[in-house]
Amino acid sequence: MRSAGEEAAVNFEVVIGLEVHAQLSTRSKIFCSCSTVFGGKPNAQTCPICLGMPGVLPVLNRHVVELAMKTALATNCQIAPVSQFARKNYFYPDLPKGYQISQYEQPLASAGFIEIEVGEGRKKKIGITRIHMEEDAGKLLHELEGVPTEYSYVDFNRTGVPLMEIVSEPDLTTPEEACSYLRNLRAIVQYLEVCDGNMEEGSFRCDANISLRPAGQRELGTKVELKNMNSFRHVQHALEYEVERQRTLLEEGEPIIQETRLWDTHQGVTASMRSKEEAHDYRYFPDPDLVPIVIDTAWIEDIREILPELPVERRDRFVRDYHIPSYDAEVLTTSKPLASYFEECVKLYAKPKAASNWIMGELLRLLNESKKEIEECPITPSSLANMLKMVDGGVISGKIAKKVFGEMYTSGKEPHEIVKEKGLEQVSDEGELSTVIDGILADHPQQAEEYRQGKEKIFGFFVGAVMKATRGKANPQMVNALLKKKLDR
Repeated sequence: MRSAGEEAAVNFEVVIGLEVHAQLSTRSKIFCSCSTVFGGKPNAQTCPICLGMPGVLPVLNRHVVELAMKTALATNCQIAPVSQFARKNYFYPDLPKGYQISQYEQPLASAGFIEIEVGEGRKKKIGITRIHMEEDAGKLLHELEGVPTEYSYVDFNRTGVPLMEIVSEPDLTTPEEACSYLRNLRAIVQYLEVCDGNMEEGSFRCDANISLRPAGQRELGTKVELKNMNSFRHVQHALEYEVERQRTLLEEGEPIIQETRLWDTHQGVTASMRSKEEAHDYRYFPDPDLVPIVIDTAWIEDIREILPELPVERRDRFVRDYHIPSYDAEVLTTSKPLASYFEECVKLYAKPKAASNWIMGELLRLLNESKKEIEECPITPSSLANMLKMVDGGVISGKIAKKVFGEMYTSGKEPHEIVKEKGLEQVSDEGELSTVIDGILADHPQQAEEYRQGKEKIFGFFVGAVMKATRGKANPQMVNALLKKKLDR
């Protein structure tokens, strides 16, 4: 079955651009010394500066600029020698000053790109229009325990928290590409340690601009902005729905309205929120309280020297040094903690492909089912390495290893403890296995004769019978060898 994006491409081309807001990992806000810690008591992390009191002056946090510069270099952007903060004017209850300090005509960086995988060995460059810094707004609280529901309340703790906005070119053509771009970008900011990438807490959030146009047409169609997407899955589903909605309207001859729409996670639809503003609606002008930011070549080179290994570099190294497939390397490097987990395991167990298989298979499955991140994993890399060594040493079979692994995840115990407690040691005693096999062959003489007459598929029946008799603990290689020897007499 074709995806929504592919169906739309029959008559229409899908054009997607993403605006990503990443909360920068600083201890204090962008223009004052208030804390940026998440989850504090409402309005406890505020001061006259971030609340916009008359007569106060903002002072730029240098660390904010350096984190944004690191991101610009990592995404192949050109850093402007001079950039300027501007006031973005709009009125909303969570914006105490009546304007947001952002950047517009003179952003920090522009003209960059990152590459994404779009098929077997094929890459695609996605342009980055600009990277700029700005302050976050507050948060409206519509439901609070123990207070009247007819009111909304405002928490200004988030006001003034430093944000970095990364705006892509409209180079994305499917929801799948959009998600791939987002995953790559999140990995980059996590590797740089400029943002924790937490989408649920809102420290890494995305707005999408999407439009359709007749295939081959150069002029862009009317764009719609999508908001309220706090996971990769929501981004993909919202875009898929919007592609179908716009395609249906265009096929029926209806116009697309330029607007902002919200993704309703419960209904699985987008709903109109407001008409989409243009830049002139915000009446941007340079902020008179902040001087221009001057960045010389020496400062840029100082930042370049401290850049860590980036996802694409780590991915290439995994393929080169550990000889694992590029697909494995792509999955394992999607997050810095996951890549580090793999490397810690391989340091203790020198079979990278086997470690990769378990991490990508059983481990990620259990993490997804329990909705946990790799940092919360109850199985340490050393525990996984110890279990794999037990499989190689014939202590447990591969089948039993899956049971042990599940118990390790649930209890946090070491594999040797679980194997000892539950009596799961693999049966590798030839005499013991030979006795079991002799009994099974004696109980099934007809099947044994049928095998000897050429019905080789019956061999699997005997293997299964032996494994059942030993509760799955028999050494599979020894079982196969002994069975073949006895049946071929």
